[in-house]
Amino acid sequence: MKKNKLLTVLTVGFALFAMFFGAGNLILPPYIGLKAGADWSMALFGFFITAILSPFLGVVMVAKSGTAFVDLGKRIHPQFINVLALLIILCIGPLVSIPRTGATTFEIGVLPFFPDFNNVLFAIIFFSVVLALSISQTKIVDIIGMVLTPFLLISLLILVLLGVLNPMKMPETPVMTGAELFTFSFVEGYQNLDVLASVIFAGMIIAAVMQSGYASISERINITIWAGVVSTVFLLLIYGGLIYLGATTDYQTQGEVSRTALLLHISHSVLGKKGAFVISIVIALACLTTAIALTSATGAFFEKLTKGKLSYKAGVLLCTVVSILLSINSVDTIISYAINILLFIYPITFAMMLYILVFGKKVKSRQPYIAGIVVAGLVSLISVAENLKLPVSGLYQLKSAIPLSEYSLEWLLPSLVAFLLVAMLSRNSPIEKNANKAE
Repeated sequence: MKKNKLLTVLTVGFALFAMFFGAGNLILPPYIGLKAGADWSMALFGFFITAILSPFLGVVMVAKSGTAFVDLGKRIHPQFINVLALLIILCIGPLVSIPRTGATTFEIGVLPFFPDFNNVLFAIIFFSVVLALSISQTKIVDIIGMVLTPFLLISLLILVLLGVLNPMKMPETPVMTGAELFTFSFVEGYQNLDVLASVIFAGMIIAAVMQSGYASISERINITIWAGVVSTVFLLLIYGGLIYLGATTDYQTQGEVSRTALLLHISHSVLGKKGAFVISIVIALACLTTAIALTSATGAFFEKLTKGKLSYKAGVLLCTVVSILLSINSVDTIISYAINILLFIYPITFAMMLYILVFGKKVKSRQPYIAGIVVAGLVSLISVAENLKLPVSGLYQLKSAIPLSEYSLEWLLPSLVAFLLVAMLSRNSPIEKNANKAE
């Protein structure tokens, strides 16, 4: 029996919002706003592309291709997609995103009240709750969408509305140019990991839609897209508000800025003495909902990858243990090592989304997609090497000469040229002809 359509869209949409809105989503926007000052709207535009629009397109891509990310293997190549899915799940799972939820909750939600609290003990407590709430795979979306998200949204809206109505000071002129701010916020949006998460979360969202009685392809796609719209609207409101709060804060910057310290300062300034308590609840809920969703996705992925040899519950348990060990690091430490992974894997995922959504109905053979993705990955490796300060200056000069490099999009044109060139060469290939007949 079908559930009410509007209720399904709202429940799934709120669940998707909560899945996306984790540790990075709360601590990154104020930091971007602090750097942007009076040009905060330009920074929001760059952040919008990587942190709001692209995750939405990731969900749409999977919904139109099947019921899970691995279904893209039919379009590109099964083994290629499996390897990419493994890299993504490790990145958004136990290596980066899940540990960061625990570290953020500890630094903002616990340390201000209990400065001597042991971080190892906290990690064990936090991830025990995550384990308990993610062990039942079928209830994940309902738990997040109907129970945790409403309180999370109300807390965030209170913080944003009060801060916008009573700014601490007027935004100052930024040091960076508009182009530099766009690039900074665009790349900073990588740290959200939402593009990577979107292609994995999409499977959970589609499954929830089907469990609500909407099993046909058209119904499934329609409700999934509308749920994505609900999530996108709330993300834009919250992100825009948090960036504005960062732009109008009176936080005194001396040397390196701690993202968690900045958020604490803003919450204290906006909400008074009770601000730390409110923000600690928001942080705990935001991080908890994301950690539950990611842990569940990781367990489900490895169960499918191993064809049941590693059960869902065993995968969830293993993911939790690894996350405990890595969450002992500080938030800034996790962000520091994560960027090198993200500089490589984000362009690959972007390229795949772009070509499937734009050319999916026209180009049927696999070769163009593989060519475009591989070139995007190769160019991105130069960015990783530059960030690691490896002694290959000739490559850095080559990268800076590529159009759009000033916006950290140096991979886009070479990748697109490779895709189009291989598409033209393979247009009359047997693979293309057979694919067209199958249509």
